[in-house]
Amino acid sequence: MTASASSADRGAPGTLEEPQVQAMFDRIAGLYDRMNTIMTAGLHHQWRRRAADLAQVRPGDRALDVATGTGDLAFELARRVGSSGKVVGSDFSAGMLALARSKAVAAGSDPECASVSFEHGNAQSLPYADGEFDAATVGFGARNFSDLQLGLSEMTRVVRPGGKVVVLEITSPQRPPLSTFFELWFDHVVPALGRLAGDPQAYGYLPSSVRRFPSPEALAAIMSACGLHDLRYILTAGGIIALHLGTAA
Repeated sequence: MTASASSADRGAPGTLEEPQVQAMFDRIAGLYDRMNTIMTAGLHHQWRRRAADLAQVRPGDRALDVATGTGDLAFELARRVGSSGKVVGSDFSAGMLALARSKAVAAGSDPECASVSFEHGNAQSLPYADGEFDAATVGFGARNFSDLQLGLSEMTRVVRPGGKVVVLEITSPQRPPLSTFFELWFDHVVPALGRLAGDPQAYGYLPSSVRRFPSPEALAAIMSACGLHDLRYILTAGGIIALHLGTAA
């Protein structure tokens, strides 16, 4: 997961500057997978599989996973492009990348893992050529882009015409009872888990980053402004999770 709160929000309560976010993800890397599993009851793997399906990559394709974190979505893409394809997981957190690489080594007996490489990179300035990939994804990282439109524009730039851009993100449900549960979970339970894990700042930042993130409709409009077309989005988990899909022109 890369970057920080949007530039318009910098300095607002609960926001962090990009170097602080980078340091935060370095700090929590060792806890990240365990906390994701606890906070989502393990469902985050299912959502990542669905995001990888929406990317519509095939054996031999090239895919980029931006803000890859510990690499789970990159590995899902690798299962679809196979050993003849190529997947790059990009992140600006050295701690996250170290964990992702160790997971790749641990899964070394799986030939599909050979198609994955993990590289340092910032979503605001991806070090890849125009049209280099058949698809680009971001899972639970777009809300941390320091400039959301720039990050999504960069993802669009590196995807060939006709390729897919997929955004998997948490969104705030608007209607009770789910909105009530969501507020209770993110305002009280998640910060409490953060305190138990020894990093209350990181898990206080999570709820604020979710609240600042655009609604599904607004995100679709931003993706359209980045040059993507055939936009659609799917709400799942009762409206807590949104998967957006666009096609590069």
